[in-house]
Amino acid sequence: MGATVPATVAPGEKRAPRPVTGLRTPRPGQRHSVNRPRRSVLLTVLTGLVLVYALVPLVWLVINSTKTQNGLLSSSGLWFDSDFAFFQNIADTLTYNDGVFVRWLLNTLLYVVVGAGGATFLAVLGGYALAKFEFPGKRGVFAVVIGAVAVPGTALAVPTFLMFSKMGLTDTPWAVIIPSLISPFGLYLMWVFAAEAIPTELLEAARIDGASEIRTFFTVSLPLLAPGIVTVLLFTVVATWNNYFLPLIMLKDPDWYPLTLGLNSWNAQAQTNGGEAIFNLVITGSLLTIVPLIAAFLLLQRYWQSGLAAGSVKE
Repeated sequence: MGATVPATVAPGEKRAPRPVTGLRTPRPGQRHSVNRPRRSVLLTVLTGLVLVYALVPLVWLVINSTKTQNGLLSSSGLWFDSDFAFFQNIADTLTYNDGVFVRWLLNTLLYVVVGAGGATFLAVLGGYALAKFEFPGKRGVFAVVIGAVAVPGTALAVPTFLMFSKMGLTDTPWAVIIPSLISPFGLYLMWVFAAEAIPTELLEAARIDGASEIRTFFTVSLPLLAPGIVTVLLFTVVATWNNYFLPLIMLKDPDWYPLTLGLNSWNAQAQTNGGEAIFNLVITGSLLTIVPLIAAFLLLQRYWQSGLAAGSVKE
């Protein structure tokens, strides 16, 4: 039954209420609720196209990592070859050129643990302070953070290289780690999340009980920030793990290459004079490179999903 509003009547006169215009009573079989929203064919088709666009490269990578070098050139890209060489390709990838792939993997882990971990820690501290403390120049800091988010990292790569060159830090791990410690987007995300996730009354109660600011942060605020921390950590880990341009201009020694730069050098090896084509190892190495990222997202998805939804609903 549609909603009704009372009509305006004279004193002492009674009239039946009129239905509100513009509201329709749903017909049988057309009831929609929050739990059962109306289906959209267009949205379903678009979602399917995005899913295919995302999964086809992954399927291609998995299929072709099972082929030999000759099988890559003689078989279809989206179907298996008669010679199944997946485990042999993994063994060859890990042992090729004295196991340099393992060295590149360890380098990448170093950059991720120190760089992405440090960036997350700094973003948590900065975001919490900006969300819960008042100080002069806070608006200016906000403008700087928003401006830094809008600046692409490639625009800062050359100035960063010149600065690190003057300091003598190029061709060292610090040339990759130090720039990775700065994450404007992570800082902004933690700022927004801390403002919504931590009630000010809770902090005031902890201060009244005599807790210091450091103890309040680690015992009261930090557990509430867990979903946001995981979200920022995943973003910084992916950015550092897939970082290519910064190591490209900073590093010359192959022993300090991350996986992205090392696999590219393998791929370019076939174009050099007398170089050996090892496309099967490049493909297998690429598959091994993305496995840790997929595992991290699958294991931590419930945390980062709740972190992304923070602040989307107002009470």
